[in-house]
Amino acid sequence: MFISKERTKMRVTPPTSTASMAASNPTAPTARFSLRRATPLAALRLPSSRPPPPHRLRASSTVVALHKRNPKRLKYASQRQFTKGDAGMLRVAVEPSGEDFWKLDPVIELISRGAVGVIPTDTVYSIICDLSNNESIERLRRMKGIGDSKPLSILCRSLRDIDTYTTGFPRGTNQGQANIFRAVKRAIPGPYTFILPASKQFPKQCIKHGSSTRYAKRRQVGVRVPDDPICQAILQNLDEPLICTSVKYLSEDEWILDPVIIADIYEPLGLDFIVDGGVRIADPSTVVDMTGAYPTIVRQGKGPKLDWMVTEDKEQEAQSMLGFKTA
Repeated sequence: MFISKERTKMRVTPPTSTASMAASNPTAPTARFSLRRATPLAALRLPSSRPPPPHRLRASSTVVALHKRNPKRLKYASQRQFTKGDAGMLRVAVEPSGEDFWKLDPVIELISRGAVGVIPTDTVYSIICDLSNNESIERLRRMKGIGDSKPLSILCRSLRDIDTYTTGFPRGTNQGQANIFRAVKRAIPGPYTFILPASKQFPKQCIKHGSSTRYAKRRQVGVRVPDDPICQAILQNLDEPLICTSVKYLSEDEWILDPVIIADIYEPLGLDFIVDGGVRIADPSTVVDMTGAYPTIVRQGKGPKLDWMVTEDKEQEAQSMLGFKTA
């Protein structure tokens, strides 16, 4: 059979490409052709609009509140245990009204990890750390210049903490000790530090036995339940109370009420954070010894003398207050 040359050429000619067919016939269906073969996947992906997870949001708010180091300050050789990059000590400014307590999240995390920092109370600022962290307690002592024989106070969340770490308030005995538990409940929370015998649950490293300190030998501890919203917001988010001591000048027996001055003095000593609740214009707490026959005021402070409290002369006050450090 005779086959023309034209038909032979038509049979051996390669098929037309997909792109040329689509160009020559715009109405032809294109369902079989996938754009993925011609276009990279990265070019087709839309930018993600998913919001960052909650922990990232908190971290960003922390960065805003970081304390900026003054370039004029000297470079200190002492090291702190917790830092935020090159920003140094963490400084969180919180409104005393309680409108922005969410800023305290990084502070609570640092405390749980063993940091030593400064927080406000209903009286003056206090240096605090975790009750069960021995290393943090030793760092606090070195930072404040407190010897091993000096006792430390605790910031409690409620009366339950006081009953756990002390023998509790006197409830009356046959030897003439009055039952003042109900009266004490009306003063808590408030600007009072009550001296009570420590229980077995209280960590031993918080009460060092010294040869010259009667207070330390008797295993007593000062307990506080501050009436301050910032302090309570921190305490209520922790599993146990905080060790505390008031913030003073290093060379003077005077309390520091301005958080900016506190940061300037204690940051070089390794302070990990400070919660700035504004300048405190207040006296220290009133210290009441609850171990005797009557509740005795050994230091008059912000808390007024109540009708069930008594005072002592200066000589007895000097003996009771020897070595006692409180907020």
